[in-house]
Amino acid sequence: MTEHRTIAVVGATGSQGGGLVRAILDAPDSGFTARVLTRDAKSPRALALAGRGAEVVEADLDDEASVHRAFAGAYGAFVVTNFWAPLTPEQEAARDRARMEIDQAHIAARAAHANGLRHVVWSTLEDTRPYFAHLGRTVPTPLGTYAVPHFDAKAEANAAFTSLGVPTTFLQTTFFYEAFTQGQGPHRDADGKLVLSLPMADRPLAMIAAEDIGRTALGVLSRGVEYVGRTVSIAGEHATGEELAARFTALLGEQVTYRPQSYEQARAAGYPSAVEVGNMYEFYAEAAAYFTGARDLDLVRRLNPRLESLDGWLARHRAEIGATV
Repeated sequence: MTEHRTIAVVGATGSQGGGLVRAILDAPDSGFTARVLTRDAKSPRALALAGRGAEVVEADLDDEASVHRAFAGAYGAFVVTNFWAPLTPEQEAARDRARMEIDQAHIAARAAHANGLRHVVWSTLEDTRPYFAHLGRTVPTPLGTYAVPHFDAKAEANAAFTSLGVPTTFLQTTFFYEAFTQGQGPHRDADGKLVLSLPMADRPLAMIAAEDIGRTALGVLSRGVEYVGRTVSIAGEHATGEELAARFTALLGEQVTYRPQSYEQARAAGYPSAVEVGNMYEFYAEAAAYFTGARDLDLVRRLNPRLESLDGWLARHRAEIGATV
């Protein structure tokens, strides 16, 4: 009989962790079982996963004792933090979001170390600051010394795992396809014409379906120690703004024109995270040769044969995208 090893999944009711839990449940012969970590075991998403056979435990990345309990007896873990988590004004005042992510990563790393986990997959991102420095580009810092805080803080948090010798794979993610339903997709200009206004100039953007992050994590875990201590950078597709506009044109049956914004326009958009998002796009575009080059799509497909193409994802989400235009 195959020994089933437990993977404790942080963020299991969200997109990334949920993708891993569903991938494990869809592959009963994988040798793994899923332990769902959630702040609320009675939430509809937690109950749905329990109904499919996942173990559900209550844990909170800000409650170290609960994470130790949740990791006890597990073979491995998937760890993700959420920079964009809803916070009260009091929480924001007590600790900024970058510090939150770093603190939570250290809690997860200590729990993994104390429980002797054999393999942790940590969902992370590049530190953008060395690239900006190398390129000789100066950008505003919206949070302390961070240029793109939701990238840079995760990169800093890598040390939480390495400093304790936790056997870790650093899974570097990227832009989610889902952003195209959350304000980053086509919109109508003053003349009623559809335009796509990403600040990417003529550079390719690396993208992935959030669900595929968890699926790829399962591929990493399934290979035992092969990827321990290594960085695996992932994407589902690379495409320029012009190529994306053509995809949206085919999808919607109406001409979509790519009209790139400048980084300055993106940073001046007026919503609370506009400076950070503008900096993010500047990094994506100016470091595109590195960023897309590090994301070997053939490798990702080997780790995750179910890797979803952008066209497939767009077809499944056509109604949502149409509703935003």
